[in-house]
Amino acid sequence: MINSVEINEKLIQEAFQLTNFQTEKELIEFALQELIRIRKKRNLLDLSGQIQFAADYDYKNLRSNRNVSD
Repeated sequence: MINSVEINEKLIQEAFQLTNFQTEKELIEFALQELIRIRKKRNLLDLSGQIQFAADYDYKNLRSNRNVSD
């Protein structure tokens, strides 16, 4: 996909200084991947404390049986 976008040149230069990328394409793809990774992590953190386990859920028992083959 070919796109034409005006990007702040100071931001591009600073990003090049902070990375080893040689092209703007590499830099932009990396930036998008980082944005996606950070947002997904934030979405998981938003779920913290909201998951309710069943009262009879025995996670310790599941851990002890993890390596047992049936």
